[in-house]
Order: sequence, then structure tokens, then C-alpha cells
Amino acid sequence: MIATPEPPRADAAPAHPWPGRHSATRTLWRPTGPEELALVEASGWRAWPPRLPDQPIFYPVLNEDYAIRIARDWNVPASGIGHVTRFEVEASFLDRYPVRQAGGETILELWVPAEELEEFNRHIVGRIELVRTFRPPQP
Repeated sequence: MIATPEPPRADAAPAHPWPGRHSATRTLWRPTGPEELALVEASGWRAWPPRLPDQPIFYPVLNEDYAIRIARDWNVPASGIGHVTRFEVEASFLDRYPVRQAGGETILELWVPAEELEEFNRHIVGRIELVRTFRPPQP
């Protein structure tokens, strides 16, 4: 069983969408379900799987809180379990993708076209890390 640490406080959101933006890499998060996580694991934790035909965009997010909300509130009801992953990508490569605000001030994501995902994967630095797992509440 994977231990799940307490979620960060809502007031811990960074003032800028790219904290540490002067470094060579940027941290991204990705909420995911069990099938996608199994494919990431099969890659040696180094790549995201190709998108399905009905998934034209790969959506990594810019903060852990947003990823937690998606994993907990969407993946758990849809799949019975939700995961949050964290990974680093070369900052210079990410400059091609504008930050998209998908809702409130901290609802920030990148939109990577499916046909660019293989190249995106080549710019991941290190491994994709599993940082949180959510399950349905026990009665």
C-alpha cells in the first residue's frame, strides 16, 4: 500500500506559474489513472504513453494541488484509484508551450499536441515519480 501524505495547504500556491523558472528544468505534475500509470511504469518511468485516438492533447499541470484535485475528484470516481506523478522537463523545450489557465488562478496546464508527445518525452529529465495515490474513502 502506498502512503499518501497530507495535501499541501491551499495558500502554498506559488505567485508565479513556474517556481524556480531560472533553473534548467521545470517541474510538472500529471494526474493519472491505473492504465496510464502501468504504461509509464512499463517505460521504466521515463515516458508518457501515446495518446488514444480520442485524446488529441496531453495535459501536464503546473502545480501539485491542481493534480491532486483531478486525481482525487475525477480519477478515483472514474477508475477506483487516482495517482499524482511529478517529473522534470528541460525548461528551454517547454518555452514552446504557453501556460494555459483552465479555471481559477492556480488551474494551470500545458497543452501538448499528441503528435508532439514522443519529442516531449525525449526532454524529460530523470524519471517520472509517483508522489501520491488516492482511493475511495472506506466506509
